[in-house]
Amino acid sequence: MLKKLKELSKDTAVYGVSTMIGRFLGFLLFPIYTNVFSPTEYGHFTVVYAYLAFLNVVYIYGMDAAFMKYTSLATADEKKATFSTPYLFVATTTVIFSIIFYLFLHPISEGINLPIQYSYLLIYVIFILLFDTLSLIPFNSLRLERKTQKFTLIKITNIIINLALNVVLILGYGFGIESIFISNLVASIFSFVVLLPEISQKLSFSINFIVLKKMLKFGIPYLAAAFTSMIVQVIDVPIVEKLTNTATLGIYRANYRLGIFMMLFVQMFNYAWQPFFLTNAKEENAKEIFSKVFTLFLIASAIIWAFLSLFVENIVQIEIAGRTLLGREFLSGLPIIPIILLAYLFNGLYMNFTAGIYIEEKTKYFPIVTISGALVNVIVNFTLIPILGIMGAAWATLASYIVMAVGLFIVSQKFYKIDYEYIKILKIFLIIAITSAIYYFYKEVMNLEIKILVFIMFLIELFVLRVIKKDEILRTLKSFKKIKV
Repeated sequence: MLKKLKELSKDTAVYGVSTMIGRFLGFLLFPIYTNVFSPTEYGHFTVVYAYLAFLNVVYIYGMDAAFMKYTSLATADEKKATFSTPYLFVATTTVIFSIIFYLFLHPISEGINLPIQYSYLLIYVIFILLFDTLSLIPFNSLRLERKTQKFTLIKITNIIINLALNVVLILGYGFGIESIFISNLVASIFSFVVLLPEISQKLSFSINFIVLKKMLKFGIPYLAAAFTSMIVQVIDVPIVEKLTNTATLGIYRANYRLGIFMMLFVQMFNYAWQPFFLTNAKEENAKEIFSKVFTLFLIASAIIWAFLSLFVENIVQIEIAGRTLLGREFLSGLPIIPIILLAYLFNGLYMNFTAGIYIEEKTKYFPIVTISGALVNVIVNFTLIPILGIMGAAWATLASYIVMAVGLFIVSQKFYKIDYEYIKILKIFLIIAITSAIYYFYKEVMNLEIKILVFIMFLIELFVLRVIKKDEILRTLKSFKKIKV
């Protein structure tokens, strides 16, 4: 089992380094956005990108997940068909969707309440969607083949291009929020062009309709799940704007984005997790491995949650050249960050539970679980925002992710029962609850020294309650050293 855990750890580390570097480079834009743009301008950018996120899901309609599933099971002779079939089909529908989008550009602009002076941004959105969608399956192919270095290089270069163009266009030429879209488009085109050799090597210009039928049957339910999952992530955007105003939305989403550090940890884990559980599902001790992975993931994410919840407020108020990392107009939204971080932690648990659903091909249950989460999100948003403002929106996000994680756990256990380390899991959440109570009850009097003390207490509790055992750590590290890569 340790060998398998090491394999997952290695891939997570590689994807993690690339994701961390990439997100850090992208995060360098955050001080620029929040210091140069007003909350209202940032709010308009947020609205457009929220709908872009929805459309990203629609354009791929679960075929990326279907490709991962069936290519991981395919023989060498079948792999060309499992690549070409979804890729050609997706390429065709992507062009069709883009044409429809363009024809209905003005009604769409009015429908999302985008001011007329910003409607031209949707042209950039069309082309971003086109090139991003055409790159998704090739990127997943690199993941399946564990070509982590190539994957990492393309991703990081993409973000460097995006970053550099943003800086040049905003600070050098004084462009407005269109800079964000222009930079994104150029970076997306770069990724597609670099992936062309990968595409041409695996592509045959024929569609296997038997394979296509299987993939659509698997992917379409995943589309509903992915779409409703995306609703959970961005439905608060139009609701917050409707119940408050665009400036408040800008403040909310700017601080929401500071949850990126937990989100990228979940994302880098999932990059490695999906191929890992698909390729190891037939191992004799697969369920034991998956249970241990869950515990290790929860411990790591809990520590990250504690550190960021306590110190992110101090980090974003560091002054560089007279400006804080988070623009001063946005600082009022800082209290939502621990809640958003915890929501992303539950999203990570949800990702863990997807293993059983994929392995047993029960993707039809994804929509049920994610629709439940989306409904909870909408109901709690409309209930709490009028009372608590943006804190209500943050609680709605957390509530929806908890519902999704619990729901998927119940379904997954029904078809692929795993004996998780429940006592340890309960202890971890107890420690999180205690730390949360201390943070919110004593927030006004907590200086840096007290926060450091609380964080040290958090770590000590993990050992005192025997969530982390010294002998287990030493034994695991010793075993890892003996295993050759």
